[in-house]
Amino acid sequence: MNDPSIPGIPQLIEIARSVRIDIVQAIHHAKGGHFGGPLSAVELLVALYFRELNIDPVHPQWEDRDRFILSKGHSAIALYAVLAERGYFPVEELMTFDAIDSRMQGHPDMKQTPGVDMSSGSLGQGLSAGIGMALGARVLGKSFRTYVMIGDGESQEGQIWEAAFIASRYQLDNLVAILDYNKVQQFGWQYPEPLLPIDHPEEKFAAFGWHVIEIDGHDFNAILNAFDQAKMVKGKPTIIIAHTVKGKGVSFAEGKYQWHAKVPNDEELTLALAELVRREG
Repeated sequence: MNDPSIPGIPQLIEIARSVRIDIVQAIHHAKGGHFGGPLSAVELLVALYFRELNIDPVHPQWEDRDRFILSKGHSAIALYAVLAERGYFPVEELMTFDAIDSRMQGHPDMKQTPGVDMSSGSLGQGLSAGIGMALGARVLGKSFRTYVMIGDGESQEGQIWEAAFIASRYQLDNLVAILDYNKVQQFGWQYPEPLLPIDHPEEKFAAFGWHVIEIDGHDFNAILNAFDQAKMVKGKPTIIIAHTVKGKGVSFAEGKYQWHAKVPNDEELTLALAELVRREG
C-alpha cells in the first residue's frame, strides 16, 4: 500500500476506536437507542466505508457509487458514526441522534441522512432491496456493487431466505451480504438456556447456492481479505459470516442481551469511555 490517502490497519483501528466513542456518547446523550448491535458492527462498517466502497462523501447520490444497506436498521447509530467520520456530515451532528428534528433518526432514513441508501428498520427487508439494486446494476450495465448487512436475529425472518433463494437464482455476483453474527438477540431466549438466533448459517447459505466466507468480524485483515475474495467470485452471491461480539469494546456490555438497547448512565459512560481509550487508544 503506497497511497498515503488510503488508511492502513493502524489507522482503521484508530477510526474504529473513535466510532465506538461516538456511539456511546450519542446514545448516552439521546437517552435512547440500541447499544450492543452497533458496537459489534464497527470494524465491518469502518472497513466498508474507508477501504471497500467506491463512494464520494461530497456527492452522496453519485450514480455509479457502490450501495450499502444496513438491514439491521436499529444499529443506525453505528452507520451514522462511520458516515460522520468519513466526512458525510460533521461529527458534532451525531449528538442530535434520535432528536425529533434530527437527520439522525433511530432508524436510517434515506430521504434525510446523506449517505444512506435505504430506509430500514423493519427487519428482514434489506436483502431483498439489495437484490433489486444488484439487478438494476446488471440491467443498466453498471459496475457498482451492493453490500447488505443483516443481523443474526433478523435472519429468523422468512423474507431473508426468500431473498437468499432469488439472489442465487439470478447469480448475483455483484451482491455481498454481511452477517453480523454476534449470536445474541434482544431477549436472550433463555428457555431453559440461551439459544443462538440462528445456528450453522454457513451451511444454510451454502445450501441456497451462495459463496460463503467465515471470518473474525473484528479483524481488519480478515475483513479486507474477505472483500477481496468476494470480488473474485463469479456466478453466485457471497455472504461474509462475521463472528462478532455484541457490545464489543465495553466489557460490562459484551455478550449480554440486556445491553441490546440499554442506555448507559453517567457512571457507565465514564467507565465505557475510559475503557475504550485504554483498550484501543
